[in-house]
Amino acid sequence: MIVVNDIHKRYKTEHGVGRWVLQGVSLNIPRKLNVGLIGANGAGKSTLLRLIGGVDHPSKGWIERRCRVSWPMGEGGLEGTLSGRQNAKFVCRVHGHQADLADRLAFVEDFSELREAFDEPVSTYSTGMRSRLQFALSLAFDFDVYISDEVTAAGDAAFRKKTATAFKEMADRAGLIMVAHDEGTLKEFCQSGIWIHAGKAYWFDAIDDALKAYKEAIPQ
Repeated sequence: MIVVNDIHKRYKTEHGVGRWVLQGVSLNIPRKLNVGLIGANGAGKSTLLRLIGGVDHPSKGWIERRCRVSWPMGEGGLEGTLSGRQNAKFVCRVHGHQADLADRLAFVEDFSELREAFDEPVSTYSTGMRSRLQFALSLAFDFDVYISDEVTAAGDAAFRKKTATAFKEMADRAGLIMVAHDEGTLKEFCQSGIWIHAGKAYWFDAIDDALKAYKEAIPQ
């Protein structure tokens, strides 16, 4: 389970402290459940996802991860001067996978489909190539909950199909928390939903109910 307790978040701007993106968000997210984050642009979906993944920190409140949670798939720090292979080696070693390093690297290389670019500096990669590498790196490790921000939209049609298959396989062994602007994607992968509106978060057991609440709040 992931416990989100009274989370508040705002960012500093050149004019000082900005508006509250999230205010008083409290949620208990079960470990093995696929959940979609829903809301208008700028509502705070990606912010909440990054907080859950531990790559950002709340201004107030706390998050307790009672399970292994991935970093946001399709994100993550990559060292531009290193090749894709060297980045993958570093991440594997950080996560304690020295013994099976060769197998992990083989998986990342195969899934990312970077071919010869796998041994070229990441600074030469396109945005799509970076997403492929980061997504493959996320899949190379066993997490209880994977988190994803629009990853299914990355790459060409064939790679999007490949990521969709990977997501379905994940659902059999782990939970998923995802942001996607496409309603069809949310319905395909998620059972439950969290609607984020005006800094607050509302839990819905059924993704259809979360989508309905979101649509009803849109000004006509």
